[in-house]
Amino acid sequence: MPQHTRARVCRDCDGHATAHITTGTRHRDGTRLTLRIACPACKGSGTVPAARLARVGR
Repeated sequence: MPQHTRARVCRDCDGHATAHITTGTRHRDGTRLTLRIACPACKGSGTVPAARLARVGR
């Protein structure tokens, strides 16, 4: 039976890797212009590979 491993959640964004921020301007149809911003630590994936985790202690 295969083992399922849990993905490690990015500690910088808590797994919420992207945010949409409104700029305040509007398109001609009335919708707002938004910017999609990705977490710089995980590059928008929400998870971090095991190699990037830092070990604490000995």
